[in-house]
Amino acid sequence: MTGVFEISVRTEFSGAHSLTGYPGNCARMHGHNWTVEVFIKCERLNALGIGIDFRGVKQALTECMGDFDHSCLNEHPAFKDMNPSSENIARFIYKELERRINSKDVRVSRVKVSETPNTGASYWEE
Repeated sequence: MTGVFEISVRTEFSGAHSLTGYPGNCARMHGHNWTVEVFIKCERLNALGIGIDFRGVKQALTECMGDFDHSCLNEHPAFKDMNPSSENIARFIYKELERRINSKDVRVSRVKVSETPNTGASYWEE
């Protein structure tokens, strides 16, 4: 059995959204202090014993989410044709990180987006 390392990076942002068609309060504009946690699988370590530098992951995550903080997520181009739900935000970040990070030995394994400390959604591909 081959061992795999998984690193994680967590960040936060404040943003507003509304869910079109939702049968309740979430149909109205409201905000959250969102938490985003990214998990990266590394099959090999470099000479320093590092699979991928945390700083590189943080930079890529900042680039993906650059204009999310203190914004209305419904106005973001990625959510033009879909609700900016936790699920859709997680998928968007996953896809954006995948383009920036994935290599032969390193790949995004999962992205978790939480609206509150007790609720969240994850996206990954199998």
